[in-house]
Amino acid sequence: MEKNPDYININQKAWNDKTDVHIASDFYNMQNFLDGKSTLNEIELQLLGDISGKNILHLQCHFGQDTMSISRMGAKATGIDLSNKAIERANEIANQLKLDTDFICCDLYDAPNHLNEKFDNVFTSYGTIGWLPDLDKWAKVVSHFLKPNGKFIMADFHPVVWMYDNDFKEVFYSYFNIEPIIEEETGTYAEKDAQLSTKTISWNHPISEILNSLISNNLEINSFNEYDYSPYSCFNAIEEFEPNKFRIKTFGNKIPMVYSIKATKK
Repeated sequence: MEKNPDYININQKAWNDKTDVHIASDFYNMQNFLDGKSTLNEIELQLLGDISGKNILHLQCHFGQDTMSISRMGAKATGIDLSNKAIERANEIANQLKLDTDFICCDLYDAPNHLNEKFDNVFTSYGTIGWLPDLDKWAKVVSHFLKPNGKFIMADFHPVVWMYDNDFKEVFYSYFNIEPIIEEETGTYAEKDAQLSTKTISWNHPISEILNSLISNNLEINSFNEYDYSPYSCFNAIEEFEPNKFRIKTFGNKIPMVYSIKATKK
């Protein structure tokens, strides 16, 4: 990571700039959430199961809708995120809703220095690990926070999706984690026409890197699944073929768009 020592500050600024745009967007549908609608999808709900009474850590939680949805399911939820603006907003929303949800602002790798607790479940979802250069360090954090026999639950966009250009017309990036991807973006996935320009640094991580990082840090893989759709319409060239299920128009069901992992701390 010596080549990009400032990736944390660059990405933190980008997510700070995006936060209020996202909160106001139709994509995040804040009014529905405030009215009680869960933001968790069928994929992760099936993996989570009955979490009433459990202590759950949500990594890279953005402004906390999923974390608070977990709280509404009867769990004690804690969310961490790099963006101080997102964490400020998360705390404001949790207070407004009178939810007992904790939020901590920190770099994921530094989380053990900000939180002294072990959890029944560690959870992360959709667009998270691409902001991290080193998945072995990430998996060490996951393992650190889990109680023995605790469950790690993850749903994310499939790395095949990140190989393509924004309009899914050509393979543009390597499937493998060979270099940082530095991008200048106008707008945001939640509000494509937003008057917003951001610079970001991210990394592609192949499935082998993801699974091996967990396995080598004392996590036993219980299930790994791939899905031919996305629960979010956050890409270009996308169509809704069933309610809340989206595919790239020209690809149909030919590529994986999401994967999920459930693992147990040994």
